[in-house]
Amino acid sequence: MRKAVLLLTWSVVVCLLLSSSRAARPGQDMRCGACRALVDEMEWAMSQIDPKKMIQTGPYRINPDGSQSIREVPLVRSEGNLLEMMESICERMEDYGERTDLSTSRKTYMRVKSRNGESMDLSEATLDSRVTSSLKFACETIVEQNEDEIIEFFAHETDNVKDRLCSMRTDLCDHALNTPHDEL
Repeated sequence: MRKAVLLLTWSVVVCLLLSSSRAARPGQDMRCGACRALVDEMEWAMSQIDPKKMIQTGPYRINPDGSQSIREVPLVRSEGNLLEMMESICERMEDYGERTDLSTSRKTYMRVKSRNGESMDLSEATLDSRVTSSLKFACETIVEQNEDEIIEFFAHETDNVKDRLCSMRTDLCDHALNTPHDEL
């Protein structure tokens, strides 16, 4: 009788642990998807700015010798420009839908509105206002909690920002290092 109670208790504990790990995954998928969409939207917005435009940065104080320590940086990678982009970037999460990978049951998020007016294949996408509002909230949370890292990456990094920021720096997509990535 005692063995049966122990076995039943152990079974219940294992079931609870398995169900809690499954329940945590949708939130992780949402945060990862929001981060990856955030990076895609930032990269697209940056691609719309002329890379030749420069902006002067630095203190506008005059040194004792009469010179100033002003330097020119590309406008697209300036901190002010990046902050301005980040203020409205999460509004674009309304252009995303949810897709479930049938083999892994993982949720990914894909753009459902074309930027250039071309038609898109939406056969695998689920359009739901609750999903887009959750994705927008996750995006806003990521921006709020990781503002310095986002600015640092976009001000200096150009290669593989999505994986480096979302997986390696913030751990929002720690599972994504082992899964194939497709472009949103």
